[in-house]
Amino acid sequence: MQIRTLNEWLEAYAESHQNPTNKLIHWVCVPAIMFSILGIIWSFSTIAAFVAMAITMIFYFMLSLPLSLAIIGVYAAMAFIAESIGEPLLMVSIAIFVVSWIFQFVGHKVEGKKPSFFEDIQFLLVGPLWCLSFLFNKWNLRV
Repeated sequence: MQIRTLNEWLEAYAESHQNPTNKLIHWVCVPAIMFSILGIIWSFSTIAAFVAMAITMIFYFMLSLPLSLAIIGVYAAMAFIAESIGEPLLMVSIAIFVVSWIFQFVGHKVEGKKPSFFEDIQFLLVGPLWCLSFLFNKWNLRV
C-alpha cells in the first residue's frame, strides 16, 4: 500500500478530472456510487455495512480529521436513506450503481483519460474526499 498525503492523493486524482463535464458527472456519481455500495451491503446485513464504513474510515482518518468527520455525516445520511427505502433497497442500489458507473465512464471518455482507480484501487476511496475537499475549500474550511 502506497502511503501518500491527502494533497498527493487529491492532486493525483485531479489529474484525470479536469474537464468540466467529467467533474460534474463525478459530483453526482461519486456520492451515488458510495450510496449504492452501502445500499447493496445494507440489503444483506446492516452490521456488514457498518463494518465496511468503519474500515473505510481508517483510510480517511489517516488522511484528514475534518474530512473524516464530514464523511461520518455523509455515511449517517446514507444509512438513514438506506433504512428509509426498506425492501426495494437492493434493486434501487443496483440500478444506481449501474447507471452511475455508465456515467462515470462516459465522463472519462469526454475527459480522454482512464479512471484513476485503474492505476490504484485506493482512488475509489479518494473520490469522495475529492468532492468534499472542493466544498471545504469553497467554504474556507481546513481539510
